[in-house]
This record gives sequence, C-alpha cells and structure tokens, in this order.
Amino acid sequence: MARNKVQFQNGLSEPEFEGLYGTEEQCRAAVVASRWPDGFVCSECGGTRHSVVKTRGLYQCSACRTQTSPIAGTIFAATKLKLRVWFRALYHLSQTTQGISSIELGRRLGVTQTTA
Repeated sequence: MARNKVQFQNGLSEPEFEGLYGTEEQCRAAVVASRWPDGFVCSECGGTRHSVVKTRGLYQCSACRTQTSPIAGTIFAATKLKLRVWFRALYHLSQTTQGISSIELGRRLGVTQTTA
C-alpha cells in the first residue's frame, strides 16, 4: 500500500509554530493570504483596489465602498476569540496522533472546556 504523503509529513515544532503564528498580526496575515491569494477582490463588485479601516480591521473597496472583514465567511466568522487562540487550537489538534480532549485543549489554550 502506498504511503499517504499527508500522514507522513514532518510536523511543526512549537518554536517553529510560534515563529510563524505567534502574534495576532501574523495569524491575520495568514488568513488574508489564504482568503485572497492573488490580492484583495471585492465580493460585491469584483474590484481590487481597497483601503484598510485600521480601527476595525476591515477592508473597504475603493469602487463600491463595501466593507469586508478578512474572517467573514470563514470558520473564524463571528468569533470572540483571538485568531492566535484559534491557530493554537488547530496546531494542537493537528499535531497529536491520538486526539485531544476538550478539557486538555482548554487547559493548553487557557480557555474553558465549553470554549475548547
């Protein structure tokens, strides 16, 4: 039977993870790069020129003035948790081979079991 490339890929160490996604800005940049890999595209008019509303973290289309959050329409939409907590949760879930309980995940993230 052939080896599954995903199953046998090298893991990411905690220091490497912290280097890539250690701050809220790094996590946000990763979401933006994933959502718009070729640059911002307005969901309403298809425009590519935009400005950033820094106080709210929104992208505003220069053509139609529609404001869009980078996390809208993703698994992070309407969350009250910081993206850094989400990324750490995804890291812990993906690095374990036997799974992780919600109690243990909550303990590692510093959140309640219900949140985890």
